[in-house]
Amino acid sequence: MNYLKEIKFHYLLLIALALLVTWVYTNHDNNKFVKATEKSISSVVIVASYNNSSYSLRPVSIGSGVIFSKDGYIVTNFHVVSQGKVVKVKLGDGKEQVAKIIGFDINSDIAILKVLPEDLLVPIRIADSSNIKIGDKVLAIGNPYGIGISVSSGIVSATGRDYGNPYLELIQTDAAINPGNSGGALINEKGNLIGINTKIFSKTGAYQGLGFAIPSNAITEITSEIIQYGKVRSAWIGNFRVSDVRVNLSNKFLNGLRVIEIDEFGPLYESGVRATDIIIEINEAASSWANLTESLKSLTFGEIINLKIISSNGEIKAIAISSDDVEKFN
Repeated sequence: MNYLKEIKFHYLLLIALALLVTWVYTNHDNNKFVKATEKSISSVVIVASYNNSSYSLRPVSIGSGVIFSKDGYIVTNFHVVSQGKVVKVKLGDGKEQVAKIIGFDINSDIAILKVLPEDLLVPIRIADSSNIKIGDKVLAIGNPYGIGISVSSGIVSATGRDYGNPYLELIQTDAAINPGNSGGALINEKGNLIGINTKIFSKTGAYQGLGFAIPSNAITEITSEIIQYGKVRSAWIGNFRVSDVRVNLSNKFLNGLRVIEIDEFGPLYESGVRATDIIIEINEAASSWANLTESLKSLTFGEIINLKIISSNGEIKAIAISSDDVEKFN
């Protein structure tokens, strides 16, 4: 009998210890998130775009932004500010300023704003996004649905997500990102920026656990280019999205990239490429996502990229596309 009581005692003791360890771990985890939020939340601002300078009408677009430097540079998404004529920024202390758009990059959906420097501007600390790993805990800070700065938590679900855009790879997270979060911060447990929240994948337009952020390393490069030159000095062949596909060509299966979307301007479109066309060769090498992204990264202005295409009518054609400056088409 005493033996059974002893077993029961030890069993209950183990349960108590397990609950204690869980509580300590959870409490420690929560404290890390609280400290991370306190460290970075003042660096995230509300961004609103208006059609007139009187602000008598509702904004045409509302989003978020991140203070990048003490001299007043703010990073946001281009789609947040592209529709209006005047942009206002609301800082953490409630003060509002009219912001100047310094420049933007359509390919990455990044715009740089400038406000008057103030003592209260707190630039966010930036982490090396190449060090993030799947499963890392993250916080998303932004202005969802225009209700004010809010925080949600999640993990890094994937890295190197392309979302079909060959110019940029993204971080995927399940932290709640909703309309209005665009341009806001994705931070790590230390409160340092690892990405700028940019889009969601949703059939309803609301959060479904599939959010995407532009990595901080890309943000740093893009921001530096825009601040210095007003644009990103990268070669461009057009705005388009592709997806992997297998092609049966004369009883031989090849990897290809199907064009699923293409804007009706730019060198690629002008060369005759259309949605549903399939790229089966890039610079005389096999067609693959890696080959396409690397070929675009290494392009210089005026340089040729050679593609072999299967058009929607089954015709196979080789085309030589000369890269250009995206600003010529804006």
